[in-house]
Amino acid sequence: MHHSFLAQAFIYLLAAIIAVPVAKRLGLGSVLGYLIAGAAIGPFALQFIGDESGDVMHYAEFGVVMMMFVIGLELRPKLLWRLRGPILGTGGSQVLATAVIIAAATLLIGTTWKEAIAIGLILALSSTAIVLQSLAERGQLKTEAGKSAFAVLLFQDIAVIPILAILPILASRQIAATSDHHGPQLANWQHALLVLGAVALIVGGGRYLVRPIFRYIAATKLREVFTATALTLVIGIALLMQSVGLSPALGTFLAGVMLSDSEYRHELESDIEPFKGLLLGVFFIAVGASLDFALIAAQPIQIATWVTALILLKMLVLFTLARISRMPGQDISLFTLALAQGGEFCFVLLSFAHSNHVLSDTLTKPLTATVALSMAITPFLLMAHEKLLLPRLQRKENERPMDSIESEESQVIIAGFGRFGLTVGRLLRMSGLKATVLDLDSEQIDFLRQIGFKVFYGDASRVDMLTAAGADSAKLFVLAIDDEPKALEIVDTVKKHFPHLTIIARAADRTQTYEMIQRGVPHVYREASGTSLEMATKTLSLLGIPEAEAQRASQHFHELDEQSIHTMVEIWKEHEFGEVYITTARQQIAEMERLFRTDTAASR
Repeated sequence: MHHSFLAQAFIYLLAAIIAVPVAKRLGLGSVLGYLIAGAAIGPFALQFIGDESGDVMHYAEFGVVMMMFVIGLELRPKLLWRLRGPILGTGGSQVLATAVIIAAATLLIGTTWKEAIAIGLILALSSTAIVLQSLAERGQLKTEAGKSAFAVLLFQDIAVIPILAILPILASRQIAATSDHHGPQLANWQHALLVLGAVALIVGGGRYLVRPIFRYIAATKLREVFTATALTLVIGIALLMQSVGLSPALGTFLAGVMLSDSEYRHELESDIEPFKGLLLGVFFIAVGASLDFALIAAQPIQIATWVTALILLKMLVLFTLARISRMPGQDISLFTLALAQGGEFCFVLLSFAHSNHVLSDTLTKPLTATVALSMAITPFLLMAHEKLLLPRLQRKENERPMDSIESEESQVIIAGFGRFGLTVGRLLRMSGLKATVLDLDSEQIDFLRQIGFKVFYGDASRVDMLTAAGADSAKLFVLAIDDEPKALEIVDTVKKHFPHLTIIARAADRTQTYEMIQRGVPHVYREASGTSLEMATKTLSLLGIPEAEAQRASQHFHELDEQSIHTMVEIWKEHEFGEVYITTARQQIAEMERLFRTDTAASR
């Protein structure tokens, strides 16, 4: 079905507007929404768009290029250097092992050894766009699994370069020219020098040349010119890398890393982000539109077998690597499921292999459908992990038997030894005071024991655990866990069975503070209160207010705020955050400001 450019743009955008919000509401994620939209409007379904979807995908792949630039902006060279182990070790092992296993499997179905090697190398790659977008939406990029997945994907982008060089060697017959550009063919050493020169230009230019240009453009104070400069930089690098036969995504990633220490990093990121998001959306729609339902309907068993085999074989390799690198259980499952699909570069490489007579048409078409389906299934796998697998894994981890505590006697019991409780425990130990520590985070306990802390795996809401920890003879109970319902349960247990213990409790916010005070906890410390007051004091000092006066102002504010909390807790008991609470809060703020100004003026 032929459409003008504007008609195509309208159809793509309208499909996204309809499908993506519905998918998000159903908990499917935006990536799956785009894929469904593409499948619905594609040439093999409603036919709102025709075969030109392949051309659209070619341009939409630029969204992946932009995404790698933005990722590079967030990775400083030192951090990237620290990731060299996972990138080379885990990433290299994944590509090599997956390629070998898939090649061996395809030999069993009657392919030639050259075709098997080509298929193995191509299908070893995963989808950078789908994986990183899906993990970012779920807030899992910073997890151990997220970092490892990123390292593997980065190595795969690098691996595209040698794969492109290997495929023509596997051709069934020699091709006169495999390059897209005309002119004399370069010798291998000349091409290597050209590649090194392009990379050196990006690295050196990003560090020494681009910054002065951005400084000059920023001085014009024209936001649209700065945005145009950023786009020109990304497009120019992509063209340079493409011209020397390298991955454009890798080039823009390197440029992003070189600019990650720049003062314009955040502005570049905010300028590129909208274009990246839109182009990635179009890319996912184009992937959905490329699903050939006619081919799938004609060969359902073959395609289903290939998709299943691809996902299971990749999961086998990924699971093994995760176990070898000793990832935690829930990270192993996330890492394994996230990367078990074909990638966007597979389409490029399959087309390249077909044009170079490495793979026949009868192999290329079903393999393209297999890759597209595996990509479409990935959001479902991640959703199943989040809804079904993760809760079971967390329950299993929490089923660790409680540690036996024999005749522990100390003046202090600390429940929760994370970033808050650890500070309390360290200061007590430095002061020569003993504390018995209980925690329910298995990984944190194992780590703390390795660095010399005595921490017991135990539930502080259980009377028997508290008795074993010495609650009958202790004086203080420090409550520092970040699970609010659990913290309140522990308070109730301690108040009921060990009323002699003085409770010192951490609270995440004002609401939890109210809950603690209502239960009779005498000493409640809001998590960010002390640090925020220190920051406010420093702000006053930097604005010219004498240090001593700034300290007095901070202390006075703290006292007034504590008084306000004990006043407001009574209102909160009866009305929570209703109209009466809001009205009283306004009066309290005004009264605090009046008292603060009066007392400050009197002290001067």
